[in-house]
Amino acid sequence: MDEPLFRRLTIIGIGLIGSSIARKVRAERLAQEIAIADRNPAALSEAAELGLGDFYSEHASEAATGADIVVSCVPVGAAGNVAQEIAPVLLPDTLVSDTGSVKASVIRQMQPLLPYPARLVPAHPIAGTENSGPSAGFADLFENRWCILTPTRETDLRALDRVAELWRGLGADIETMTAEHHDLVLAITSHLPHLIAYNIVGTADDLEEVTQSEVIKFSAGGFRDFTRLAASDPTMWRDVFLHNRDAVIEALGRFSEDLAALQRAIRWGDGDMLYETFTRTRAIRRNIIDAGQEIAAPDFGRRGPGSGSN
Repeated sequence: MDEPLFRRLTIIGIGLIGSSIARKVRAERLAQEIAIADRNPAALSEAAELGLGDFYSEHASEAATGADIVVSCVPVGAAGNVAQEIAPVLLPDTLVSDTGSVKASVIRQMQPLLPYPARLVPAHPIAGTENSGPSAGFADLFENRWCILTPTRETDLRALDRVAELWRGLGADIETMTAEHHDLVLAITSHLPHLIAYNIVGTADDLEEVTQSEVIKFSAGGFRDFTRLAASDPTMWRDVFLHNRDAVIEALGRFSEDLAALQRAIRWGDGDMLYETFTRTRAIRRNIIDAGQEIAAPDFGRRGPGSGSN
């Protein structure tokens, strides 16, 4: 790229997502200057050692001063705090975006506090791993992954185009939808699977007749996949479930009904019902592979860093 998209790009929160953005922005020269804010001094120090930014501060307002775009990469429960802190220093043309896995709540928190709500463009990159911290990021995290933009009714179309351009520069494909629809879709594709993973790993740990060492020693590929999800950042996922409560409860209710139906089929030996269900769900896996969101090669739970999404 001959000319950077932005003069000063600010990242609030330098964990996996924030550090991956910084690495790709640096590699592709998408911004002349990268400013980084994080309340954790250790995270800032680690980011500085990695050379992720040009300016570092524990205060979001300092990093956002003079920014062309501010991207909040904090847990969704802290979105309002970020908006409140950066609001006094935002310029009329400063873009504000985020990377949270819940969108309606983020909009409710941020929009009333921002002086220029037309410049708010919420975003969610469907990418991630179970690892966290500045060192966990890598430049290709968003390559060929979807980034969903959920503009509000007030969002300026030019602002929407600029944020979309940023995410394309980061390697992502763009989809646009309402925040409410996003939260319903992600409740079933991401949030519920994580909730199930946390629960099943916790259940295994609670079983008194099976020692923890046996669970670890004899874990099959399916259980190992669950443990990868269950190793995800606790703060981030706590906030996801609290801030997407209605959609998750709706998805969980439907899941519970379907699980009860499978339980009855197993109890009564209804092999036809089990076979039909497993055949139908197997086709979903094939469709995901055909859509380029996964590869067909089996990994039996042994794939290295870089797998997974949020």
